[in-house]
Amino acid sequence: MNLKSIVTLAFAGTVSLGAMAGAYKVNVPMGADEDGAMAFLVNYDDGSKVDSVLVADGAAVFEGDIDAPVLVRLLVDGNRMGSFVVEPGETVYDMKTHEARGTVLNDRMSEFGKKMSGLAMEYRSLSGDDEVTNVKRRQIEGEYNAAIQSAMKENIDNPFGYMLFLESAYGMSLEELKAMIDKNPSLKKYKRVTGLVAAAENKASTQPGAMFKDFEITYGDGTSKKLSDYVGKGKYTLVDFWASWCGPCIRETAVIKDIYNEYGPKGLEVLGVAVWDEPENTKGAIEKHQLPWPQIINAQTVPTELYGISGIPCIIIFGPDGKILSRDKQGDALRADVKAAMEGLLK
Repeated sequence: MNLKSIVTLAFAGTVSLGAMAGAYKVNVPMGADEDGAMAFLVNYDDGSKVDSVLVADGAAVFEGDIDAPVLVRLLVDGNRMGSFVVEPGETVYDMKTHEARGTVLNDRMSEFGKKMSGLAMEYRSLSGDDEVTNVKRRQIEGEYNAAIQSAMKENIDNPFGYMLFLESAYGMSLEELKAMIDKNPSLKKYKRVTGLVAAAENKASTQPGAMFKDFEITYGDGTSKKLSDYVGKGKYTLVDFWASWCGPCIRETAVIKDIYNEYGPKGLEVLGVAVWDEPENTKGAIEKHQLPWPQIINAQTVPTELYGISGIPCIIIFGPDGKILSRDKQGDALRADVKAAMEGLLK
């Protein structure tokens, strides 16, 4: 993990708690305005409901018994309000700071998060480009990465280690991912980990040189759209997998518009595929940002699972026969690949 794109991790702990069971209490102060709202604790891994309560007297108070610590996501009236661990004991969760305290693992997570935030702040405070400063940057990066790896290794059998693994796993190759899971069999129990392996395998099978994989999205009115309605029809086709809420996706549309305006008259087709998004939000973004190319909306996870897409925008260039010529390029790199494809230099 590179501190140049700092993401403060509020997850920590150095104990193995996988076998702990017992009674739990989670207190989430909210305020009187939230009284009557429905609050849920949802298993972060598989989406199953762990507990639910009505907010009363300005707080959501969950109580029950748990077989083992579990990483949960707090939802209030359907809105995501952060994540923490439900474990034996009493936890107090602050929605403003996203900090959970009061139980063993949550306390250790909080302390580790503060340590990581301190390193991040120290890194950001450095200015200049002299050798001494660059050496200090590399030193902090080393401490940051070492701390994450150490904490993940020591906690791999509990929810904290699982969360840190997920933070690292999206950047792993298929081989690295499988090696990590083979070394730590406890990870195999998680649905997200199984999905990561499948996604990595699908990504590996849809690299440049492979033929496109078709998918079909059916709508409520009985109509449907397939990728093959647009790809493999004798023209070069740029397909943009995006969502209305994704800032980088919206910014990249400016690049795609330039490409569309330059190469559309020369035969390039452009297709948008909206994933992980609500249809009305997608339609609103299409209108707001004046996207002139056709769209497959409400595709959700169908294409992202098929192509092993873990982040968007994901842009794939297909050849006239449907062969993948380029994927995962943006900005000037995308412009260069489109130019090369249109000139017949990408095979």
